[in-house]
Amino acid sequence: MSLSPAFLDELRSRTLLSALIGRTTKLQKAGREFRACCPFHNEKTPSFYVNDDKGFYHCFGCSAHGDAIRWLTDQRGLPFMDAVKELAQAAGMELPAMDARAAQRAEAAKGLHEACDEAAAWFTEQLHGLAGAEARGVLEKRGIRPETARDFGLGFAPDSRGKLKAALKDYGDPMLVEAGLLISVDGKEPYDRFRGRLMIPIRDQRGRAIAFGGRIIGDGEPKYLNSPETPLFDKGRTLYNLDKAAPAARKAGRVLVVEGYMDVIALAQAGFGEAVAPLGTALTEAQLERLWRMSDVPILCFDGDGAGQKAAIRAAHRALPLLTPGRSLAFVTLPQGQDPDDLVRAKGPAAFEALLRDTQPLVDRLWSHELAAEPTTTPEQRAGLKARFTELANSIADSDVKHEYLADFRRRFDELFRPQRAPFVPRAPGGGGRRAGQPWKPPIAPVVEQTKAVRATGIDRILAKAVLAGLIRHPAEIARHMEVLGSLRLADGALGRLFEAVVDLAVEDQALDSDRLLTILASSGFDQIASELLRADQLQCSFTEKHADPIRARADLDEAIAILVARPEIDAALSEATAAMQSRYSDEAFERQVSLVKERHALDTRLANLVQANEDARAFKSEGS
Repeated sequence: MSLSPAFLDELRSRTLLSALIGRTTKLQKAGREFRACCPFHNEKTPSFYVNDDKGFYHCFGCSAHGDAIRWLTDQRGLPFMDAVKELAQAAGMELPAMDARAAQRAEAAKGLHEACDEAAAWFTEQLHGLAGAEARGVLEKRGIRPETARDFGLGFAPDSRGKLKAALKDYGDPMLVEAGLLISVDGKEPYDRFRGRLMIPIRDQRGRAIAFGGRIIGDGEPKYLNSPETPLFDKGRTLYNLDKAAPAARKAGRVLVVEGYMDVIALAQAGFGEAVAPLGTALTEAQLERLWRMSDVPILCFDGDGAGQKAAIRAAHRALPLLTPGRSLAFVTLPQGQDPDDLVRAKGPAAFEALLRDTQPLVDRLWSHELAAEPTTTPEQRAGLKARFTELANSIADSDVKHEYLADFRRRFDELFRPQRAPFVPRAPGGGGRRAGQPWKPPIAPVVEQTKAVRATGIDRILAKAVLAGLIRHPAEIARHMEVLGSLRLADGALGRLFEAVVDLAVEDQALDSDRLLTILASSGFDQIASELLRADQLQCSFTEKHADPIRARADLDEAIAILVARPEIDAALSEATAAMQSRYSDEAFERQVSLVKERHALDTRLANLVQANEDARAFKSEGS
């Protein structure tokens, strides 16, 4: 079918826009226009105007703008062609001719729609008759008010194999079977599919009945019975209550996804009209795409039991490949054993709204689920956890979102498993220590020129530059210290950027040697700062020198990194202890302050030992040559 611009212009001219919008929005006359509180966003002062002469609406608050077709697609959520068909029917216009096959399909679908609509009306009639007393009792027991039942078109299917068939006999058995209303078994007469059940119509975006869900009255299995798939009904692409929830979601700025029909109905009765539900299956990709058309971050409110939480994580995994910037999912964790229906009946709408204000982002749900899935006490188990997170992130098709997830998972992992600092034990020169029972005294380190500079300036930045130079000299050592280095921030500015670049390059290529690393850094604009780090006037340790003994360089680099990690922790603890003693003196506070001062002095001594040992080694080598 081809819709010409002339046809669409004629359709717009025949549609009185104020009458169309006035069906669902209260309009007030304002001169030659109409005004109202905008149906697309919450406001107290009207800023939404409708102009029949020009054929458009406009909101000066949220900039919503469009014509009659746009109103039906944006406010009602109809597909474009469905909006055109509805307006054409109301205007008495014939749509352009379709090809013969498409016309035949449309005529068949028209008959199925009419059969389903008539079945829905018949079920409603039965609910309010004598036979529906027990079904009405079920609704009353669940707190469903009569007006809510009417809004959702609830009905009742008598426990009979032929009453619906007789009521709709004019359609013929083949069409009723195709609509899913009758069951056909070879060699037997078709009979009613739904018997002795509370009936819930499933509608398309235009509000037409296309299928049914039936809840058993009393005991029996299955508890819920849905229509089979038909030419009208594809359960993997349909969301229950989509026709009502789409405009409500646009006004509320959110869409809620719950597990079942009764959850949707109970929430709507409690004031949450923006709720939908899948139809007895896990959320599909097509359903997720429909949800994202309504809201960038749909909120999943699945039951608090094990089955509900499994459904939530299945939806999370299915959504990952489809994520794009700004498009995600959020989760609400309901109390154990409760669904939204239970919650609003027991505690009221305010309790549910409170949960909606504290949603859990998709990344948090994935993290907590994987962390709880298996123990993480051994290196192998932690490696398995890291591999699972990497696999999840790599399933995301959008490269920007994928890299953000990889970085986020790595940051969380490093923070969780960062090694805890062991109680500090000072190391004396030459491997000596103190004997039991003797008071500790820090060793007296030889004072060389570089040691004096370190003590005068402070160890942090000077040592940070030396460690970074050591990592450039020995990039293979980065993997051994990855957990510590991943959480370490050497400095802001160029030094910090160089550190991150060195770590990232070494992680990507664990066979990287120093010369190749320097070449890559030079091509990335880090050549000047890297050269400065390796100059002779910087702090010299065995690991910063090009031809040092590798075993000794490795041991000294381990020691330097340990000092670099420990110093900020000791400084923070000392600052806290000093503040505590100044605010309220006690012997315990004084002893703690003294102990931390000794620890800090011991760190300076350990660094002095590293520098002096390297000076001695260089002097010995010079004398030998």
